Amino acid sequence: MRLRVDLLPHGAYSDVVLVVDVLRATTTAVTYLERGAEALLLTSTPEVALTQRAAGVVLAGERGGRPIPGFDLGNSPVEAAAGNFANQSVVMNTTNGTAAAHLAAASGKHVLLAALTNAHAAARRARALATEEIAIVCAGTDGRVGLEDVYAAGVLAEYLLAMGDFTPDDGARIALTVRRSSGNPAEVLSGSGHGTYLGGIGLEEDVRYAAQVSVSTVVPLLDPAGGAEGVLRFVAG
Repeated sequence: MRLRVDLLPHGAYSDVVLVVDVLRATTTAVTYLERGAEALLLTSTPEVALTQRAAGVVLAGERGGRPIPGFDLGNSPVEAAAGNFANQSVVMNTTNGTAAAHLAAASGKHVLLAALTNAHAAARRARALATEEIAIVCAGTDGRVGLEDVYAAGVLAEYLLAMGDFTPDDGARIALTVRRSSGNPAEVLSGSGHGTYLGGIGLEEDVRYAAQVSVSTVVPLLDPAGGAEGVLRFVAG
């Protein structure tokens, strides 16, 4: 089976796709489902998100790391972990992660959201679903490769290689090299370009939260029949 890692979103995914945006969209998404949200609605734009406002719906998102005006919450896993979202749907739009998910959903057969926090569970779920290929897609930051996402892709690839026979592509080999030559996750994330930026605007707690490895068994899975135009619906898979 093929193991592919895209250091930035590329497209043309044939089978299972693991979308990774460690700082912070996929980490936050996992946390919302842990805290009881019945679904995550990832929108293509903030404007589409605003059209989803209704009773029992929470709007969450960011631009430049900061909450979007008119939204209820930002894109903070620490903020999400402190809430109770039972019987609510959370509508998300972020700078990088939600766009990567939409690109993955354009061709992927199964689309999952992965982070360090759910890395082992996400790898197991992907392995159970895959028949041809698992593609790990790093969201990056503003069109540039993000160290934190490549590191997480290496963690996922390492788990997958321990579970079965895969043929890794060069992207997977790069991610594995980064994983094996780096320090602990907290050091990697805080030392990355985006981690440094988030720390500079007072969000270092989010960075520390996102550095936890395999502390969750929740894996957001795309419901291909549950979305609408410009909206992807994810549930706990």
